[in-house]
Amino acid sequence: MKEHKIHSGWKNAIHEVIYEADTPLGKLFDIVLIFLIVLSVILVMLESVKEIDQQYHLILLSLEWVVTIFFTLEYIARLISIRKPWKYVFSFYGIIDFVSTIPLYLSYILAGSQVLLAVRAFRLLRIFRILKLVKFMGEASQLKAALRSSRAKIAVFIYVVLILSVIMGTLMYLIEDNESGFTSIPRSIYWTIVTLTTVGYGDIAPQTNLGQLLATVIMILGYGIIAVPTGIVTVEFSKHTKGANGKSLVHTNTQACPSCSAEGHRDDATNCYKCGELL
Repeated sequence: MKEHKIHSGWKNAIHEVIYEADTPLGKLFDIVLIFLIVLSVILVMLESVKEIDQQYHLILLSLEWVVTIFFTLEYIARLISIRKPWKYVFSFYGIIDFVSTIPLYLSYILAGSQVLLAVRAFRLLRIFRILKLVKFMGEASQLKAALRSSRAKIAVFIYVVLILSVIMGTLMYLIEDNESGFTSIPRSIYWTIVTLTTVGYGDIAPQTNLGQLLATVIMILGYGIIAVPTGIVTVEFSKHTKGANGKSLVHTNTQACPSCSAEGHRDDATNCYKCGELL
C-alpha cells in the first residue's frame, strides 16, 4: 500500500508539472516547451535554406536531436502520469505530439537514396508542433467558442460573396473581350474573387471604360467585405468573454483531470466536469 502511494505520488507530481500551468514548475515547464516548439519550427525553416543547411548542418541536426529527445521524454511522461493513457494517445494534441516527434527517427529508419524525398516529407511534419502553442493561449478556448458560434453567419456571408462573385464575373465576361484575359466565365469569376479580396495579382485587367468602372465598384465592395467576418467574430468573442450582465464570465484555469485529461475547469471546481474524478 505504501509503495502504491509513493508510486501515485510521483505520478501526481509529474502530472502537476506537465498538465497544469498554475504552479511555478508548471509555468516554467510551459515556457520551456513553448521555446522549444518555436525553436523546432525555426530549425525546419533554416534547414529548408540550402546555403544555411550546407554550412550549419551538424549544428542544426544537433539542435534537432535535443528538441526531439525532449519531446520524446515529454510524450512518455504524459503517458505515465495519467490513469487512462489511451485518452491522451487518441486525443487531438496527443496525435499532434506523436506525429511531430517521430520524423527525425523515421529519417534514420528510412534512410537511403531511393527514399530521400519521403524522408524530407517526414521531417517537414515537425511543423505540426506549432499547433501545440494553442494550448498555452489563455483566450484560445473563448476564441474557439466564438468561431463555433459564428460559423452559421460566416457560412451565409461566404455564400453571398460567392453569389456576388458569380454575378460580377459574368458581367465582366460580357463586357470585356478575350484579349483582356477574360476568356471564360470561370476565369472572370477568378478575377472577381482576386479583386474582391484586394489581393490583385494583376495577371488579368479590364481594358474598357465600363469594365474599369465595374472593377472600381468591386474594389470598393472588397474593403467592406473584408471587415464583415472580423466584426461577426468580434461580437461573438465579446459575448463569450462577458456575461449577459456585462460582467466577466467564470474564470477557468489550466488544471487537467488526472483521469481523462479534460481541461478548462473552474477555479472553484473540486471534481472533473467530464468524468467526475477528484481533481
